[in-house]
Amino acid sequence: MYTFDYQRPDEADAAVKTLTANGDAKFLAGGQSLLPTMRLRLAQPSALIDVTRIASMRQISVSGDTVTIGGAVCHALVAANADVQKALPGLADLAGRIGDRQVRERGTIGGSLANDDPAACYPSAVLALNATVVTDRRRIAADDFFLGMYETALEPDELITAVEFPLAERAAYEKFRNPASHFALVGVFVAKRADGVRVAVTGAAPSVFRAKELEAALSKDFSVASARSVTMSPDGLNDDMHASAVYRAHLIPVLAGRAIERANAF
Repeated sequence: MYTFDYQRPDEADAAVKTLTANGDAKFLAGGQSLLPTMRLRLAQPSALIDVTRIASMRQISVSGDTVTIGGAVCHALVAANADVQKALPGLADLAGRIGDRQVRERGTIGGSLANDDPAACYPSAVLALNATVVTDRRRIAADDFFLGMYETALEPDELITAVEFPLAERAAYEKFRNPASHFALVGVFVAKRADGVRVAVTGAAPSVFRAKELEAALSKDFSVASARSVTMSPDGLNDDMHASAVYRAHLIPVLAGRAIERANAF
């Protein structure tokens, strides 16, 4: 590690102003991705702006048909929150299966989305549930947020303050995880609402994406059999030492079926 300045503002606006004043600074939430890259000198910010003490970003609330989670809320708190478990059990369940206990106690939803790791779990929930990412200056629809590998619609000095999740009739996530990293080799989040079904896939491609073939099939028949009847193309999917593109394509409808089983069990 090397010398850097560390600041811990108590307001989101103050955090953004501090970072804007130093273009080489970085926001720090759970540090699950940033700190390892700093140790390897792949990132060398001159200052870290810790946002985990900003009270407005550490709140969870359920109001009407929306679950709102502050950007600095860690995965463990989402998983354990009784209101989230009742209103959107599929989201609480996803949070409770991210990484291991140490990761869940430190990692935050805002940090996960801002980093947009291709195999992260939360992006699939945001995209499938058609959530809204709230920042210090605007609201970004899920379909407009994820742009590519480690790439989002965020500006360099933009801070995720909260995420708003609409409720769903049924929703759940299932993943086939890498046994070493616990990241999703393939992960599928299925969400059924009155206006149709959305299915988002993580881990299978350079960025999270919606599986339109599954959405079409499940909008007609929300069943395990319907999910598993879909054939996904391997074109554009990851092909690496962990799994071939063909294998990942095979896993997507299988995991979609398992997600439906999980959703029906809540």
